[in-house]
Amino acid sequence: MEKRDYYEVLGVSKDANDAEIKRAYRKLAIQYHPDKNPDNKEAEEKFKEAAEAYSVLSDKEKRARYDQFGHAGMSGAAGGGFGGFSGGGMSMDDIFSMFGDIFGGRGGFSGFSSGYGGAQQRRFRGSDLRVKVKLNLKEISTGVEKKFKLKKYVPCSHCHGTGAEGDGGVETCPTCKGSGSVIRNQQTIFGTMQTQTTCSTCGGEGKIIKNKCKECGGEGIVYGEEVVSVKIPAGVADGMQLSMSGKGNAGKHNGVNGDLLILVEEETNKELIRDDNDLIYNLLLSFPTAALGGAVEIPTIDGKVKVKIEPGTQPGKVLRLRGKGLPDINGYGTGDLLVNVSVYVPEALSKEEKKALEQLEGSDNFKPNPTIKEKIFRKFKSLFD
Repeated sequence: MEKRDYYEVLGVSKDANDAEIKRAYRKLAIQYHPDKNPDNKEAEEKFKEAAEAYSVLSDKEKRARYDQFGHAGMSGAAGGGFGGFSGGGMSMDDIFSMFGDIFGGRGGFSGFSSGYGGAQQRRFRGSDLRVKVKLNLKEISTGVEKKFKLKKYVPCSHCHGTGAEGDGGVETCPTCKGSGSVIRNQQTIFGTMQTQTTCSTCGGEGKIIKNKCKECGGEGIVYGEEVVSVKIPAGVADGMQLSMSGKGNAGKHNGVNGDLLILVEEETNKELIRDDNDLIYNLLLSFPTAALGGAVEIPTIDGKVKVKIEPGTQPGKVLRLRGKGLPDINGYGTGDLLVNVSVYVPEALSKEEKKALEQLEGSDNFKPNPTIKEKIFRKFKSLFD
């Protein structure tokens, strides 16, 4: 199913400010919250869709990428989990952990927890990782799958990420009773005021580690490595950044994983120059070929092709090979290969060659054609307009 426009999902305009985006998301999240719509799959999907839209539009960098490239700029491939956040690819716990603070308050659908309703609990989020990937034009034209061996924090296998030694190493926080927050009532001239603060005893986690894991020291994570396979979509460009959700550093105590950010670097091609989705090739013809015509080989991404040169081809003429460029990342067709024709003039001539040219110089065919001169002048002038 094709994703809806994020601005459309939240019901805001493309120039909406942060406050308007936050307001719109809060309204939708309350409307479709699981506590308010139990066992309603459609409401749950809308809840996730709104969270996905908010995760992108509330982040300046992600929003800029989305505005420029659309959904394709946020996703590497179908099901690839790109975009920094995927509502369909994350659990409700992840959504609540990342965005629960937007609501404040406690209970019902005013606060989020791992149980959908109830008090808010803190979950640690791992940091993001960044890698660079170098791609040649062939890889960019077709899309490619790359594998990375990442040195990163992973869940501790000894304690399974809990940070505790043994099954009985974790207990519910006695201060907040597992809620992660403490409610205080205060009498004022306006009546009883209720405030909610993060529990200082457990730091908002709702649990306390009695016996720390001997392998990770109670952190629940250790330094290790993981091989990650990343699908790069066709049509990416130099400087573009993709993100793969959940493939960054692991969060402490089975928290939320960070993201893997992939920066695209484009390798320079010796023959082809990229201009957006078009490719440019500078063809240098010999004078006889330009005058008499013939066939020449032109390099493309998929190998060399033969191109017919018409007799009397002038320097500056551009031949267009349609569909021989790069695909648009948003699926809007494929660019062309533009062949810019130049004519080589020998720098040194033999006596016989000079004599032959001198004989030809008197021919009317070798005198500049006024029409051709006018075309060249207009083309030259357009470069400075």
